Amino acid sequence: MSAPLSNSHAIGLVARREFVTQVQKKSFVISNAIVLAAIVVGIVAMSIFSGGEDDRPTVGVVSGYTLGTTLGSIGDAVGTPIEVSTVPDADAAREQVGAGSLDVALVPSGDGTVTAITESDIDADLKALIDTAVVQEAQSAALSTRGVDPAEIAAAAARATVVVEAIEPPDPEQGQRIILATVSVLLLYLQILLFGTYVAMGVVEEKSSRVVELLLSTLRPLQLLWGKILGIGAVGLLQLTAYGVVGVGASVATGTLTITGTAIGVLAGTLGWFILGFAFFAVLYAAAGSMVSRQEDVNSTSGPLMIVIIAMFFAAFSSIDDPEASWSTTLSWIPPFSAILMPLRIAAGVATPVQIVGTVLLMVAATALLSLVAAKIYQRSILRIGRTVTWKEALGR
Repeated sequence: MSAPLSNSHAIGLVARREFVTQVQKKSFVISNAIVLAAIVVGIVAMSIFSGGEDDRPTVGVVSGYTLGTTLGSIGDAVGTPIEVSTVPDADAAREQVGAGSLDVALVPSGDGTVTAITESDIDADLKALIDTAVVQEAQSAALSTRGVDPAEIAAAAARATVVVEAIEPPDPEQGQRIILATVSVLLLYLQILLFGTYVAMGVVEEKSSRVVELLLSTLRPLQLLWGKILGIGAVGLLQLTAYGVVGVGASVATGTLTITGTAIGVLAGTLGWFILGFAFFAVLYAAAGSMVSRQEDVNSTSGPLMIVIIAMFFAAFSSIDDPEASWSTTLSWIPPFSAILMPLRIAAGVATPVQIVGTVLLMVAATALLSLVAAKIYQRSILRIGRTVTWKEALGR
């Protein structure tokens, strides 16, 4: 008679079996290959369409005048770059505006007036810049006729600047942080829901096919429970890691994402919180699956878990725009909401080290307590085949 397997060895064998079974499925390989390809194509397309067009206004100035140089300098100074070109004469200016190669053509006259030729109307901001440039040209001409060097006046004016001191300066990376937070929320929601369901369906499949009776002849119920959770969880972690690495890599390579350090930190945080969130729900999904004998009955026992996960998603999604809201901060301390709200706060840059460590410890403690309850339900229900085990029976003494 062979010696009984140790807990670690038995759990490892079951976990390995679950992992290999899942990753060798053609549906798993094909679906993930399609998703990874879609991630790369989507990010490349985003980088092309978001940065491929130059939306700078195009202005032509009849040759022989310095108005174009003045207009370009003013545009650069106020943060509105203008593409300035030279046209031979007024007729060529009208022709290029009509052809659409110029937004506006400027035809100065000898008396200081400037004719602006446009297709229909001039953008208000561009009109303001043109007016400023025309006035500055007129002032320079007037100063020159009186023997005053316009360059000295311009240099003196340039030194008169306003220095802005903001108490709460805007975060230039806020847009990218919001994108990272949104993606992490969506991924965690889908991964926890999907792989938690996989655990429940796997338990029901073994129970309905009576395979569990054969397995329990050599394994203890808790060894089978934890082996299944670890094996399926490893598949989910592998899949999430692949999505994150490919997504971050493609975003950095195309220049769509520039906050590389933050992105890597968000990816690591998302993976860590997936482990915690999945462990929290996986023990409950396993217990819910052990209470039924048919796949179609899983929703009757796992429905409350899905409601909680959906509530977590909506709470996180609602706090993306304001992750520092008091209700969001408070809720992020409460398991299992921590699993989806904390990665969001990490991505937004508002989570403190104390909060991160504290919520992790609370999540681990809550998962440990629930695992004791779930293990009791699993042990009482896994061999009851033929009908749905009630919560009262599963939790009864």
